Amino acid sequence: MEPAIALNISICAVVIGITGYAVYTAFGPPSQALDDPFEDHED
Repeated sequence: MEPAIALNISICAVVIGITGYAVYTAFGPPSQALDDPFEDHED
């Protein structure tokens, strides 16, 4: 396998992993601990 192809595959894997973790953090069980600053300061 050429080094350029291996580099592209590894970069794509890292980007997909970070995106998956961000979606899991935003919508999964860890999202229960997140605070909404707009709800904290209702007038």
